[in-house]
Order: sequence, then structure tokens, then C-alpha cells
Amino acid sequence: MLDFAIFAVTFIVVLVGAVVYLYPSSRRSSDIPGLNPSDEKDGNLQDIVNRGGLHEFLVALHEEFGSVASFWFGRRLVVSLGSVDQLRQHINPNHTTDSFETMLKSLLGYQSGEGVTEAVIRKKMYDNAINETLKKNVSLVLKLIEELVGKWVSFPEGQHIPLCAHLLGLSMKTVTQLALGERFGEDAQVISFRKNHDAIWCEIGKGYLDGAQEKSSSRKTLYETALTEMESVLLSVAKERKANKKQMVFVDMLQKSSLTERQIMEDCMVFTLAGCVITANLCIWVLHFLSTSEEVQDRLYQELEDVLGSDPITFDKIPQLKYCQQVLNETVRTAKLTPVAARLQALDGKVDQHVIPKETLVIYALGVVLQDSNTWSAARRFNPDRFEEDSSRKTFSLLGFSGNQTCPELRFAYTIATVMLSTLVRRMRLHQLEGQVLEVKSELVSAPKEETWITVSRRSST
Repeated sequence: MLDFAIFAVTFIVVLVGAVVYLYPSSRRSSDIPGLNPSDEKDGNLQDIVNRGGLHEFLVALHEEFGSVASFWFGRRLVVSLGSVDQLRQHINPNHTTDSFETMLKSLLGYQSGEGVTEAVIRKKMYDNAINETLKKNVSLVLKLIEELVGKWVSFPEGQHIPLCAHLLGLSMKTVTQLALGERFGEDAQVISFRKNHDAIWCEIGKGYLDGAQEKSSSRKTLYETALTEMESVLLSVAKERKANKKQMVFVDMLQKSSLTERQIMEDCMVFTLAGCVITANLCIWVLHFLSTSEEVQDRLYQELEDVLGSDPITFDKIPQLKYCQQVLNETVRTAKLTPVAARLQALDGKVDQHVIPKETLVIYALGVVLQDSNTWSAARRFNPDRFEEDSSRKTFSLLGFSGNQTCPELRFAYTIATVMLSTLVRRMRLHQLEGQVLEVKSELVSAPKEETWITVSRRSST
């Protein structure tokens, strides 16, 4: 019933744009409490900007109007659902599409024109390609992680380690090599990729909300140049790997299908863009939270010792690491890793006593739900033990963060993070810096506003 992607559609311009394209502009009446438009043309857009982003806006909206609330984007009614009960009630017939992939492809200008059946088949190919890539390349992931851990081990004890810088670098190396192959084992290729990746992601995350890209010709040119260069690289990689490959990676899996070169390039773009950011920030947040709790570190260490002993992790051992899964689940929840998702209401629907008209954009305020004290006890506290309970696991699955509804990029990030923890926690202890205040930037993916630091020390048994 609630088959939606867990990725945050923080800036909803593209989805609304698609709605406006498909349906005539109109003011639909509704009995759902909420804000009146503050501007005839833009609706409540300026209110969103003033709050600092959609997540912050939704927090205030639900505090004022309750768990079902409405606002206006342009001339379009938007309904936001901010509690588990309301999300559970919401039935959306368009359950075959991935909202994040749809948004990202629209932002990039990719209009495939596929029918529902073709879209489902293509999504299945995409999911399977990621899963098979992970199965075949855990040893490569382990090698890249061991290089980083070895670097940390060599540091003098007490040296400050910048998590964002190091883990973004690890994420870029891992995702590019698993997506595109050994060509990206060269640092120069990764650096060039990252320059274009950052330019594209920055505009997708920011420029489309405030219109800044359209106001700055230089900024628009930078984005368009980066996108063109990235597409050219992805197309060339796909062509060269038809003739020469030493390992099976994501692009190779796609080439086994009936997809065109253009479709393969688009799927590689989505995976590399989303995969790098989601993986990096999951790893950043989990190490930050672990550094605040020696008890959680020790429990995780004991599980790793019990399951793995002195052996390196293998793909088949990952499902046995139950407490590690709890730690990652609690990281996603506490950090509100992906704070918003969205769906288009295809048919008239109903939540509680409220009718949601056809063609309404429905927001899933996941960041609000993940911090709801009615759903989670001590909601702002990092506590992996809460996921020992069936109720917490079921709620998490309902929200799209586990089970069959988990999107493939998050499953990929969980695997990378598990391999990282299996290596790092068995060799080192993590320590937080006294007095460090971590502020959150809730965009497409929640990230620290500033660099975040930890220190490490060797475990006595190593």
C-alpha cells in the first residue's frame, strides 16, 4: 500500500512541474487544515524558503495544524502526512514507480516516456544490477575500506579526523569503481568525476528551489557543462567495457539487458549521483553517533567477533549482523537521513475524515514522523535497542526504510557501511570531540552543515 521511495524529495518543484504539465492549473477546495497561499502565483513557496527548507517548513506546519496538513505550491494544493497512522491509511495506486528516481530523472531532463510495464521492468533490472554488483565485489569494497582504516591507524592518537572529507572520498572511490569499473581506480579519474558530481548535485539540491540558477548565467553554464561532461564519460565507459572488463560491475549488469545506450547512461547517472551522497552521509552519521556511545561500540564489537571471528566480512555474513542492522536503522532514524518523500494522488483518496482530491501532491513528512514522540520513545536519543522490538521494525518498514520497500541505493549504502564497521570497529575505538555541536542540513539527504570530527584509538586486542 505504501510503496514509496524513502529518498527525500526536499525540493518538489519538478514533481509539481510534472503535475502542472499533465493537468490544468486549478485551486482545488479541501477541508484539510493548513495554510492559505501567501502569494497568488507562488503559493507558500516563500514560506518554505523563509523556514530554510521543506523539512523545516513541514515541522512547523504539522506543529500548527496537526498530522494532516495542507499548503500551496503555486496554484497546486499539497497535502502533507506527518504521522505513522496517516501514512498507513494512505493508499496510492501509483505504487509501481520510484518517486526519487522520477524526480532525479526529471531534474536531469531525462524523459523516457515509458509505460507502466516498461518502467517496472526497467526498475527491476536496475535493482538486480545493484544487488549483483554488491555480491560480486565485496572484496573490492573491503580493500578500499582497509586502505582508509590503515590510514587512520597510522595517525598519532588524538589526531582529529574529518569524517565528511574522508568518507565522501571513500564513497566516491567505492561507488565509481562498483558502478563503472577499474578505470576509476585512478585518483585523477575520481577527482574529475567528483568535480562534475558536486556541480550537478549542488544545483539539483538548491538551484531549483530558489531559481538562483536561472538568475546566474555563470552558475547555469557550470551546471550544464558538468552534466554534459558526466554524460559523455558515462557513455564512453559503457562502450569501452563492452570490449574490455576485468570485473563485473553495475554498468556491465545493465548491458546484459535490453536497455539502450541512453537508458544505461541515465541509470548510471542516477546510481552514481544518489549512491555517492547517500552512502557517504550514512557512513558519516553512523561513525558520529558511535563516537558518542562506548557501550554501543562495545556491543557492536562483540557481535562482529562472534559472527566473523578474525576473518574478513563476506556477503553471506552480512544478514547475520543483527545488531549492526539496528545501529544503521537507528542512524537513519536519528539523523533523519532522508526527511521527505512524495507521491501524486492519482485518484480521490481519504485519510481520517479528510478527502484528498485527485491530482493532489501528497508529501510524506518522514523527518517529522521519525522524530514523533508518539511513535518513538525518547525520539531524539540515539538508541539502537529500540529496533529489537517488532513494532519499531514494522514501523521502519512501513516508512520505506527496510524490507521489500527499501530503495536499492539505501540497500547499497547499508552494505558499504556494514563492511566499513566490520573493519573499523574491530580495530579501533571512536571518540567524540568535547564541545563539538553538530548542526544538520536537511536537503535531499540530511548532512552535517560543517565538517564533523572524531578521534580514534587502537583497541587493546589489536
